[in-house]
Amino acid sequence: MERSKTDISALRGTSHHEEQRLDEQYPGVLGLDLKKRLLGPVLSLLVVVYLGLCFFAFDVPGVMEKARGDMAQLFALDAYAHKVHAKYQFKKADQGFVVSLEGNRRAIYKEQPDWIEQSRGQSSILLGEDGVLHFADDVVTYTHPKFGEPFTFKVGDGVPQFIGGAEADWLKVSKTQVNARPSLYTRIWLTKSKVEVHRYFVGWENFWFDFDSKLNGLSAGQLISLAFSSERLDPDVSNLRFMFNEFWMNSEWQHGEVYFALLQTLIMAVVGTLIAGILALPLAFAAAANVNPVRLARTGVRRFFDFLRGVDMLIWSLIFIRAFGLGPLSGIFAIFFTDTGTFGKLFSEAIENADKKQAEGVQATGASPVQKYRFGLFPQILPLFISQMLYYLESNTRSATVIGALGAGGIGLKLIETMRTRQDWENTLYLIFLIIVVVMMMDQLSGWLRRKLIEGQA
Repeated sequence: MERSKTDISALRGTSHHEEQRLDEQYPGVLGLDLKKRLLGPVLSLLVVVYLGLCFFAFDVPGVMEKARGDMAQLFALDAYAHKVHAKYQFKKADQGFVVSLEGNRRAIYKEQPDWIEQSRGQSSILLGEDGVLHFADDVVTYTHPKFGEPFTFKVGDGVPQFIGGAEADWLKVSKTQVNARPSLYTRIWLTKSKVEVHRYFVGWENFWFDFDSKLNGLSAGQLISLAFSSERLDPDVSNLRFMFNEFWMNSEWQHGEVYFALLQTLIMAVVGTLIAGILALPLAFAAAANVNPVRLARTGVRRFFDFLRGVDMLIWSLIFIRAFGLGPLSGIFAIFFTDTGTFGKLFSEAIENADKKQAEGVQATGASPVQKYRFGLFPQILPLFISQMLYYLESNTRSATVIGALGAGGIGLKLIETMRTRQDWENTLYLIFLIIVVVMMMDQLSGWLRRKLIEGQA
């Protein structure tokens, strides 16, 4: 060993005494053989190679090239803001600018907003920090605060024409239309048939009540005063009940359907986890070597656990959806099938690792085999049983959302419905927020139950 160290020190250009000092200061480092010294760099190189293969296998450059950052911005904007359309149609010039929510014909504002001024064939639309748009005599003039010269367009007589103004990267002029986006919150759209302005405002419009509801637009103080007023809005129900019905039956946000779907998701998670725990516990005793002496039976039960948990929960859900159709029953079966295998493996290993002395002490008192395991083994695995079930209950709340999106119902199916339209991103964000709140509540509840049950058992 001394010779090898001397050789190493000679190769490194280090004196023998310096080598001894370093060896005493960092024991076990200088004496490492070549394989151990190369292990770290080789593993690092393998990780880099693996990441490089993934980079090209998943075509990251192609994905980044096809990515639409502008569309992502609009989707994100639609998730926390609502859009108001102001549209002027040349065939209906007598109507002037018609203002609606999201361009919906059923959601036309009866009163003009304060940012639109119309009088004697002239119109002005105030766009806040994005300037102002004037429309008169078939000429649209847009003044932007960052440009000294206004942008002027000729409209109303065929294809709109750009007749004056500076160049801007946010201004797109084609043969058929003019599309201007001076900012993320403003769009000006000119065609041969209309002049249309889109403005985004932060907030979820009509979240509490429908657009045409009697309660829409009322302040919190007005609603509180109305709730306790003797004059009823509906002679058949109280004002408070009427308010709840208007909120619960909101056709745009569908609060009633959303919370019912959320309840379905919770039922799937709770019932599936509970059935899995009840079935897995006796099977775990049958799979434990210190309980079941028959090796063939133990092996059969363990392979059954492998079969159940070897198939992913999503695959089970697809199988049961085909078997039972759409609905929470398919989700419940998928959860308890997968978790039965997982619980069985965890519980059987816990039983095998339990202290034998406690069971032997119970047996020494003349207890039967059932009593031996009931009072000698079961109390030892009970904390693990409770802890794992509560943990998987919290996890299955999220899993039930994914299963529901495949067709098992619940909040997951609602989430997919809002995403398919590619317009209701505010509803999507609302559902995601509810899912996060439910998962946080389940986490708090499971932690509280775990402490109560385990401490109570102790």
